[in-house]
Amino acid sequence: MAGTFLLLHLAGAVALLLWGTHLVSASVLRGFGTPLRQWLGQHLNKRWSAFAAGLGLTTLLQSSTATGLMATSFTASGVLGLEPALAVMLGANVGTTIVAQLLAFDVAAVAPVIILLGVAASRAGRDSWLEDVGSAIVGVGLMILALGLLSQTLHTVETSAVLKIVLETLGNDYVMALLVAAVLTWACHSSVAVVLLITSLGAAGMLSSPAALALVLGANLGGAMPPLVSAGPRAARRLPLGNLLVRAAGCAVALPLLPVFADRLAALTGSARLAVDFHAMLNIVLAILAIGLTGPLARLLTRLLPEDETPVDPGTPRHLDPAGLDLTNVGLANAAREAMRATDLLAIMVEYVHDQFTRPSAAGHSELRRLDSALDRLCAAIRTYLADIGQDGLSDDDADRLQEILAFVINLEHVGDIVANSLGPLSMIYMNSSGAASFAERDVLDTFHLQIRESLTLAIAAFLHRDLAAARQLTTRKEMIRGLEAEATGSHFQRARETKLAPVPGGDLFLRAIRDFRRIHHHIAAMSFPIAEHRDAGVRPEAPGPADSLLAEMDGDPDFFPLSIDAERV
Repeated sequence: MAGTFLLLHLAGAVALLLWGTHLVSASVLRGFGTPLRQWLGQHLNKRWSAFAAGLGLTTLLQSSTATGLMATSFTASGVLGLEPALAVMLGANVGTTIVAQLLAFDVAAVAPVIILLGVAASRAGRDSWLEDVGSAIVGVGLMILALGLLSQTLHTVETSAVLKIVLETLGNDYVMALLVAAVLTWACHSSVAVVLLITSLGAAGMLSSPAALALVLGANLGGAMPPLVSAGPRAARRLPLGNLLVRAAGCAVALPLLPVFADRLAALTGSARLAVDFHAMLNIVLAILAIGLTGPLARLLTRLLPEDETPVDPGTPRHLDPAGLDLTNVGLANAAREAMRATDLLAIMVEYVHDQFTRPSAAGHSELRRLDSALDRLCAAIRTYLADIGQDGLSDDDADRLQEILAFVINLEHVGDIVANSLGPLSMIYMNSSGAASFAERDVLDTFHLQIRESLTLAIAAFLHRDLAAARQLTTRKEMIRGLEAEATGSHFQRARETKLAPVPGGDLFLRAIRDFRRIHHHIAAMSFPIAEHRDAGVRPEAPGPADSLLAEMDGDPDFFPLSIDAERV
């Protein structure tokens, strides 16, 4: 039974170490993920700046896996080129060595103090960013505490006969030791945690020096696996594959020379820090040798993994990478990109229905229904993806962004339904009754079509850039659309009076059509309502802003059904 309890203590210490690493990474990304993503997107245009960014980000997150997932998403979306992305990963690999070096010091005594500071910071105020900083500090304290518990447990079990046999087996077979450490690191998603575990085993005298170095090689190899396994399309697998190839090359060269490295490093630094020092040396040397080869490696990876064929079905998502669900800001960026694809579908539908009123055809009506079905499927996929984002909680800014994306997508669906299920059938009735719209009606429909296109462009600008000015313009354009409807209705009845109340061909259909165009514009304006609400609340909370006026207009409109969206329920 004593052995069972010791193994449970050992497993618990490792689990606490992993949880601390996860807490640091999740807290930093939740609190500062969006500004970090924006900064990276602007400054990763050169090789050395990309290397420095990867190093700094990994040191901050204490996880090269998180950095790898973020860089992979940027590369797959085209925001970041493959060559600088490879430099980012080289910097991330060096960044893990800094974290391991700092945590390898015997500072277990200060762990309670660090945890206390973290708890105090998280409860010091209501600011979400301060709470996230406090959580990250608590995560660091838990990692240090876990290392202390791990050291104590290992000192207790070092006399275990079974453990000695296992470690002796690994010590005699470097390849097996490398593979075991690679699998363990892959399962843990943390090379830092595994390297620190190897350091603890070595300090307790339970591993020979060459065996410890072989395990470190395996930890480096396994650390490159999670981003590769979770990557979706072939283009998204280029960066993690390149990182894996660089690390595999380093392992292949270093493995036969482990006894030499062990003797030299032990003489220089001592056996207590042998594993972390070798971990640092390996990644620094690889970075120096490989950073000049990122260009040829990028071209090789592009040839090995060409772009996937574009899906024939427009309703098939292309950017909803499951790997982005682990990083809130990346997942939101993926959902926003997919929303832009949905907007492209809607723009095509608007053009089709405009052509239907001038050149009506049964084929055009069928195409409208097909596009609406694709739009519905795509929007449903985005909503499902949004529901899975932020399992560790959302910062206020990320929650606002999720609400904005959700409102945008839902209103896209509403507009698509109006176009396909109301305007489309109306155009078919026009064809059967009068052949096409009259010249006067066609001019009005052309005007509404032009205004809808301009408002959709404004809605896209407001959505992508969170542009308050564009949201305000949409608010003011609502009155213009109402004026156009009133003018068109008056002109229609004027023509009816001039013909002595004789029925105007398709007249009632015309009034229903312009009413549908106004409903479409209401939903397009509603796309920017969450942006106006959040931005106006942050800039001038004491004064009524565009969000208030927009909400008042929508509430007073009998044809508009306001959306009540709660990001916490998604």
